[in-house]
Formats: sequence, C-alpha cells, structure tokens
Amino acid sequence: MTLSKKIQVEGMHCNSCKKIIEQAVNELDGIQNINIDYVTQKGTVKYDEQKTSFKKIITKIEQAGYTACEQNNEEKQGFRINTKTLKTSTLLLGLLFILFGGYTLANNFFQLPELTQSTSIMLLFLTGLLTGFHCIGMCGGFIMSYNNADKKNHLKYGIGKTISYTIIGALFGLIGSIIVFTPALRGMAAILAGGFLIIFGLNTLNIFPSLRRIRIPLPKVLKKINSQAVKTRSPFVIGLLNGLMIACGPLQAMYVFAAGTGSVIQGALSLFAFGIGTLPVLLGFGYFTSYISKNSTHRILKASGVVVLVLGVIMINRGLALTGVGLDLNSITASMNSNTLTGLATFNEDYQEIRMNVTRYGWEPDSFVLKKGIPVKWIINGISINGCNNAIQVPKLGLNFDINKGEQIIEFTPENEGVIPWSCWMGMIPGTFLVKEEIGNEQEMQQELSKIPVQTSSSCGGSCGSSTCGAATGGSCGCGI
Repeated sequence: MTLSKKIQVEGMHCNSCKKIIEQAVNELDGIQNINIDYVTQKGTVKYDEQKTSFKKIITKIEQAGYTACEQNNEEKQGFRINTKTLKTSTLLLGLLFILFGGYTLANNFFQLPELTQSTSIMLLFLTGLLTGFHCIGMCGGFIMSYNNADKKNHLKYGIGKTISYTIIGALFGLIGSIIVFTPALRGMAAILAGGFLIIFGLNTLNIFPSLRRIRIPLPKVLKKINSQAVKTRSPFVIGLLNGLMIACGPLQAMYVFAAGTGSVIQGALSLFAFGIGTLPVLLGFGYFTSYISKNSTHRILKASGVVVLVLGVIMINRGLALTGVGLDLNSITASMNSNTLTGLATFNEDYQEIRMNVTRYGWEPDSFVLKKGIPVKWIINGISINGCNNAIQVPKLGLNFDINKGEQIIEFTPENEGVIPWSCWMGMIPGTFLVKEEIGNEQEMQQELSKIPVQTSSSCGGSCGSSTCGAATGGSCGCGI
C-alpha cells in the first residue's frame, strides 16, 4: 500500500542540501517519490509501507545530518523567526563584539593594525575552512570515488578546485570592474554584494527562513556541465568543474564578493583564499568524517554563517566609503568624537594648509579638522606608493586623483559643516575631513592633538601591484581586501 507523508526538514543551507536529502532517502527500498522544497524546508514523500517505513525515512535524513519530522498541518505560514538559532547566533555575534571591543581598547594603548584588508583575506580563508564541512556533503562522493586510489589524486583534485575558484573569481572581478565605472557605482555594487552576503549568512544561520526565497538559480548549461563531473574519472577535471557548481550557496556568496571588489586581482585573491580554506577538510575527508558527527558539521556551518555576516558588513562599509555619503563607520565615528581626529589645519593669510604622508600603511594622518569656507591646500607627500594607495577619491567634493611620488598639492574649499569622507580608490583605506564653523583656539587644539598617538592604516602589503594604476587608469593591486 502506498502512503504519502508531509515532512518538515531543518538544517538545509543551500539548494544542494535538498539534493543530498532526496538522494539519501531514495536509497531505501520502496521509495516512489520524494520532493523537498529548500525555501519552505517542507516536502512530500511517497513510499510502499510494506517495504519501508516513515521512521526509516526520518532516520535516513538524520543520518545525512539533517533534522526531520512529520509536518504539522496547523503550522502557521508566513514570515517566521527561528528563535533557537537566533539565540545561538546572538551569542556568536556577541563574542565577536567583545573581541572587537578588546581590539579597540588595546589599540588605544598600542599601535595595532586596523581590521581591513589583510583581515578580510583571513576571514575569507576562515569562511572556506568552515565551509569545507559543507563541501563534504556536496563533493564527498567525488572524493570517495578515488579515496582508496593513489593519494596523489587528492592533491590533483585540490589543485584543480583551487585553480577553478581563482580563475572564476578573477572573471567575476573583471565583470565588476567593467560594469561599474564611477566610485559611486562601485560603492553601490559593493553594498549589493555585502547585502547578498548578509542574506546568505542569515540563511545559513536559519534565523529568517523567509529569506531563503532570495537565491541565484543555476543556469541549465552549468547544470549539464556539473552532471558531467560525476562521470569523469579525472580528479583534476573534477576539481576544475567544481568551480562551476554555482548552485552552492557559499560559492555564490564568494563570487558576488569577488564581483563587488571590482578588480581582477582582488577577485582572484578572494576566491584563492576561500578555495585554499576549503582544502584541509576536503583533503582530510576520511579522517574528519571519522571524528566529526553530522550534527557537529552543521554547528560548524552556523559558525561560518557568522563569518559570512561579518564579511557582508565589511563589504557594505566599504561600499558606503566609496559612495561618500558619510554613513560608513569611519565617518560616523569622526562625527561623534572629533577629539580622535589627528590633523589640524595651519592658517596663512587666505587659506588653510594640511599635510599628509602616503606610506605603505596608508595615510598619516588620516583625519583632519577644517574650517568652513576657507580654501584648503592639501599637501600630499607620496613616500611609498602601491596599488592600494595610489589614488584618492573624495566624492562629496568631486575629487578623484592619482598619488604621485614626492609632494603634490590638491586645492578645494569646504562649503558646508559636517563630515567629508574620503578613501583610496578601492574604499579600503578611509580618511575623514571634519568641517566646523569655528575650530577654537588653534594653539590649544594643536597641544591637545599632539597628545593623541597618530593612527596608522592597515598595510596594503609591500608587494602590491604597480603604482601606475589608480583612479585614472582603473588599475588593481595584489594586496589583501
């Protein structure tokens, strides 16, 4: 006799989880049909009760690492909040907040690098490391197919996978650089990319299930290519084709992140870091699966969701810095506490003068107090120029210029009070002008400012790209994000 049951499944992180569940259940005798909806996390299963049972079906789903039960017909539809996951996620975010607070406190006493470019690369690697457990579910079958073969096959698979990620990341970075030209458009693209990362992070944490409706479907052409990956016997080819598995939620997020960088090299570096991060778990597949349960795997994935949320916030903050609207963290901090600004203009007869050095660490100083309505001579000394700091943009003033070796003078007049944010051409090294009607006694302020240690921006790395790229050329660099 054929029975039909409605089931509720929890723990899915992307559309591939749906396939894993359906494949696992179909291994049972007597299964006639099973269909799971990733968005609603509900489904229907038809089976022959003489050959199998509903209990066996639930057990099979749980063995795959998910939670399942019979669907409650009286369950209310609409927007829901998973309160249990919300509590766990709040604790994780709280821990990150405490760590950030400790970093900020320590930075008041010691000269620490800022949490920007190099930190993002580390976060991408960490995201890949945590996502590697998700990859086991998607790619584990590929690896198991040659698990007992030559151990070099593992390395071949890893090399192919990393090359694929890096190349496609570069392509998405290229797309981002072609589509967006102005700083404002680059900023909007970064904000959209950051928004997508936040949505994916929330979906991974399963806090707002209704957000699952926002996803990128896999094109039919790529579906056919992915199906061929299962048939091939070459681990290297399998690794290469793995990069086309855009149905994978984490990979979608990383490709959008790469596009948001608006740089070929930045996009390639982002996916390279992410790809390298996934390898330890995948290449140690047999070892990890022996010691880590499916439930533990899903807890680790939730941690990766928090990391992706942080990446999303970083990307949105970067986008806001590029647009120059004054809503990025650096601008808000400057407007709330002007005493932290480290530069004060010196006054001559008819203008005010500010001086700034450009080093491999960024701008020194990176924030200034200006008087409203008085022309400014901004004297910039290019000491160490690389692909990160080789151009500056000030959207509110319409300034967009390259940095040259030696001294150069940029002139402008601040007409309105408030914060004027500016940054490097990528939005990664921020700076601030705080314009005031009256800035008080200059000598007294200079004495107060001299007591504050000069802030240092994060390093772009001494090996960044050519200094010939920048605002005018739209070049890119090899530094961290």
